[in-house]
Amino acid sequence: MTLATLIDTQPKAFIAEPVSDKEAAAMFRATVNLLRLWGATDEEAATLLDLPVRSYRRWKTGQIGRIDRDGKARLSNLMGVHKALRLIFQEPQRGYAWVKAPNTAFGGRSALQVMLGGDLTDLMRVRRYLDAERGAW
Repeated sequence: MTLATLIDTQPKAFIAEPVSDKEAAAMFRATVNLLRLWGATDEEAATLLDLPVRSYRRWKTGQIGRIDRDGKARLSNLMGVHKALRLIFQEPQRGYAWVKAPNTAFGGRSALQVMLGGDLTDLMRVRRYLDAERGAW
């Protein structure tokens, strides 16, 4: 028997584990802090998370409700944007400021303005742009 016959070289199927409710609550708390650092208003935060403003304000005080699949995806994308900015900029403040700065890649709009389109795909667009800029793949 040769060494080649002993090594399994077949790619394994990737099966993503769903985000647990506990993980989603932790992401929500981190996102509240992130949005504060970005200078987002409660109304803007509610739009990014697709929540009524009253719910966002209640959740922000620690009374976090049920986070559905779309909400978990929104939180994940916002955390992805944050991670990419931390990798791109050595000084965190530059990353926080970048979110509100006009950007030619977005037709002169800021990343925040793009994300405030309200759709999950708007968040994904900014995340994909940043991942491409930092050479994620």
